[in-house]
Amino acid sequence: MCVKQISISLDNVPGKLMDVSERLGVEGINIRAISVADTADISTVRFVTDDPEKTNNVLRSHGYSVRITDVIALEVPDHPGGLQAVLKPLRAAKINVHYLYPYLGRGESGQPIVIVGVDKTDEAVNVLRNNWVHTFGKEIYAL
Repeated sequence: MCVKQISISLDNVPGKLMDVSERLGVEGINIRAISVADTADISTVRFVTDDPEKTNNVLRSHGYSVRITDVIALEVPDHPGGLQAVLKPLRAAKINVHYLYPYLGRGESGQPIVIVGVDKTDEAVNVLRNNWVHTFGKEIYAL
């Protein structure tokens, strides 16, 4: 359920995100989930790739400052209100969701996958796993 997320900051100028994408593509690294949040001068790019260690090495070798964090990847029910299956148990456990973004693809059961950054990752994993088994009668699927 935990995956490694790569975060970098980019100057908010044309071509910076393209440079990152191109460098990773040349190295055969596939971006599986991505979120870009901007301010006037800087964009924060968070992403999950198929090879986080190689991603880290490639980006650092090209001068990027890389931050690696654990985030949660899990399927969510694909129906109106389905995200509540994730958010309600986290709220009940007083775990703060900092951000959430979609994974580019679907899980084994065909449901969408989201990447979730929280303030207490290990606790969130346990809360979600226990809630999922109780609610759906099966182990939670993640990457």
